[in-house]
Amino acid sequence: MAGNSTIKTRGYGVYLIPGLLLSTAVIIVPLVMTVYISFTKWTGIGSPKWVGFDNYTRLFQDANFWASFGHIILLIIAMAVIPTFLGLVLAAVLFDYVAKKFSDRWASVLRSGYYLPQVLPVAVTGIIWGWILHPSYGALNKILESIGLGSLAHNWLGDPKYALYSVMFVMIWFQLGYPIVMFMSGLQRIDPELYEAADLDGAGWWQRFRKITVAMIRPELYVVLVTTTIASLKIFGQIFVLTRGGPSNATLVPSYFAYKNFFEKAQVGYGSAISTVLTVLIVVLAIVFLRLQNRAERS
Repeated sequence: MAGNSTIKTRGYGVYLIPGLLLSTAVIIVPLVMTVYISFTKWTGIGSPKWVGFDNYTRLFQDANFWASFGHIILLIIAMAVIPTFLGLVLAAVLFDYVAKKFSDRWASVLRSGYYLPQVLPVAVTGIIWGWILHPSYGALNKILESIGLGSLAHNWLGDPKYALYSVMFVMIWFQLGYPIVMFMSGLQRIDPELYEAADLDGAGWWQRFRKITVAMIRPELYVVLVTTTIASLKIFGQIFVLTRGGPSNATLVPSYFAYKNFFEKAQVGYGSAISTVLTVLIVVLAIVFLRLQNRAERS
């Protein structure tokens, strides 16, 4: 009997082969090729010329590269830190207040509304926000002028002083729905008797939020932080549609910096070096987050 169960268990490995082949073709092979090309000088045509660590030496001396990572730190705040905190609070309000005071349907409608930006294509949201923030006919400047605050109207995406902060605001709006959905699903597995016992003990909403909500959905909290941090490191589409890294590289990020070197400057080896460094950073951060999560679960 034991032998038959072993054979059956090994038989399941056959079903992993299509996924492994697809992952090898789509992820592993391109990654290995990118790492190899990062040690070469290549325009994308002809044979690559081996240059060793020259691309990396140049990269770590490139002011634009370091500036792009400085921008990423602010985008991590906009895409991971702020949406996670706001999402946690809003999910708790929807679950613990709106659903009880009104109905579960209203909580679901509001949750869907917050999540809608995640469903829309990146190009559509970028174009819409480009219209809203346009300096001449944008809705935001027109509203400010109509209420007598025309002095606050700016070229939000065209001025280096405001471009990055405008992108950060758009990304907070775009990212907020994801943590709300994740946290509300996590809240549904909490025993309602915990909240009832807290109510009987005279605990207020904020106390229930800190002592019960945050403590019980810690696994979802780690998942949201990991995925949103990785998403912020890989951000490309929104930057491409809204600002293309400008003005004056004010919104330049590593992924778009790599794209410019790949396709606009035909410096494929240098672009591959940027992509390799970014990949290593993402892997390291993912490992750190997972270890922190495992340590928190054990404790």
